[in-house]
Amino acid sequence: MERFVEQTLLFDFYGELLNEHQRSIYEDAVFNDLSLSEIADEHGISRQGVHDLIKRVNKTLEGYENKLHLIEKFLGAKEKLRKIDELTSEYMESNNLECITKIQNITKDIIDNF
Repeated sequence: MERFVEQTLLFDFYGELLNEHQRSIYEDAVFNDLSLSEIADEHGISRQGVHDLIKRVNKTLEGYENKLHLIEKFLGAKEKLRKIDELTSEYMESNNLECITKIQNITKDIIDNF
């Protein structure tokens, strides 16, 4: 997965678990594309402090995912929903009842895994 997409997903799922200071600096670095110097000046800390904080936040967010697997579950469910959509279209074109059975199996799997 592209690093920016990974950081965005991690922040979307776990960003609220960070304190305001961490969240603000991380947003400036990742989403506002500010340099370490710009962030340091804005927050009154050293450039090295910004760098270290961003590394710690990345590690923290990855740790949450390693324990909770919310992004993994989300992406798995999204793929299964894409497959259901595909099978629905196939059923509409062919009236193949096997598609319905596959859809039921996928939905059961989604329900059982949440």
